[in-house]
Amino acid sequence: MPPLLLALIGLAACAAGLLGLRRVGPGYRIARTLIAAPQMAIGDLPAAIERGEPYVRVRGRIASDEEFPDENERPLVYRRRRLELAEDPAGRRWRVLEDEIHAVPFGLEERAAYAAVDVARLDEGLVVIARESTGTAADAPDRVPTGTPSATPLRHRVHQVSAVEQAYVAGVPTIAADGTPTLTAGAGRPLILATLELDEAMRLLASGRRRTVAGAAVALVAGLAFLALGLALAIADLAIA
Repeated sequence: MPPLLLALIGLAACAAGLLGLRRVGPGYRIARTLIAAPQMAIGDLPAAIERGEPYVRVRGRIASDEEFPDENERPLVYRRRRLELAEDPAGRRWRVLEDEIHAVPFGLEERAAYAAVDVARLDEGLVVIARESTGTAADAPDRVPTGTPSATPLRHRVHQVSAVEQAYVAGVPTIAADGTPTLTAGAGRPLILATLELDEAMRLLASGRRRTVAGAAVALVAGLAFLALGLALAIADLAIA
């Protein structure tokens, strides 16, 4: 097979793999950003800020002086409630009808070191196991748009962060006005907080799209293999000539 044809096949396979990963949605971007961020101790953040580190990951215990209780008296620092309406029969796209956030200032502690989390910038990067209840539009007719078919799937999701949890936080390190090391969003990357271990977070972010992720990975590996083979044959042909 001609080297050029092998290279074209490889490029096509790589393009298909990248397109597949894009179809996974923001979860792929969050997972890639979280796993790629260099991890360091919270106590090393001031030095990292002085060096101009663009994006880092730290781990520690959630800490706040302003926790609020949930219905089970567990101390929370962040809770987001969302009411969502399905936009397709398969439930792959959801429209947000209600979005309520209750949060207090908090950060991470590690030994005697502390880093604040820019709570206002915490959005799609929150990686926690959601509490979810499902139903249909008929269950809440006063909370859905007029004319919504009664059988349309409806779900209520709650994402929350407890003050008793350990967490990873990835973000841009900076110094707040009061001198506290702080992690925030920036440099084109989101602020990420995960209360799961990294491998568990990866699985959660890919949940529902594992076949797509697996297919994309196979396409990328195959594409790179075809490109390498095409390049090797091209070099061999030049050597012979």
